[in-house]
Amino acid sequence: MPERIETTLEPAKILDCRGLYCPEPVFRTSEEISSVAVGDVLEVLADDPASESDITSWAKHTGHELLSIEKRDGGFRFLIRRTA
Repeated sequence: MPERIETTLEPAKILDCRGLYCPEPVFRTSEEISSVAVGDVLEVLADDPASESDITSWAKHTGHELLSIEKRDGGFRFLIRRTA
């Protein structure tokens, strides 16, 4: 899990998954990552406690770069760079 928080990156797209529960945030992230260009960043907002481990695992399995996980507003902010 990344330790640093990348707050200066400008995401190409923001995906709001707040109010959705497992496995919906991972499914939507998987769909939306293909809508940004390779090298661009997708920001994902989620408040499901399982999303931290789910999105971390998804990024590891798909090869996309999880740049940061930030805990805020009772949820999480993920920055994911599309790699392929």
